[in-house]
Amino acid sequence: MVEKEEEYKGLNPREFERWCQTLNLSAAGIESIAAIRSAPPSRRVQGRANNVSGTYPSQKMGLTIQFESHKVELWAIYLMEHDPNVLEYYDQPSCFKIQYTNKS
Repeated sequence: MVEKEEEYKGLNPREFERWCQTLNLSAAGIESIAAIRSAPPSRRVQGRANNVSGTYPSQKMGLTIQFESHKVELWAIYLMEHDPNVLEYYDQPSCFKIQYTNKS
């Protein structure tokens, strides 16, 4: 686990609660998002062949965000950092299982 070094700036608890109410999130959904918000990054990023890794000092989040790809992840960070519709974003969250439902 990697420790978060800087002070988090995202939504405060009251803002988070209002956001969840606005979206009418289930208790399980709120719990999952709260766990992601409070957890440190699950791992440190690593540079690999043909890849550039690093950190981005996020003013929006008030901490540094890790990236493993300057062609994909860093550009996504730039977009999220400057998009007023993105309230928060995180690097290297813990793994979670996605379950798809069949439309038929």
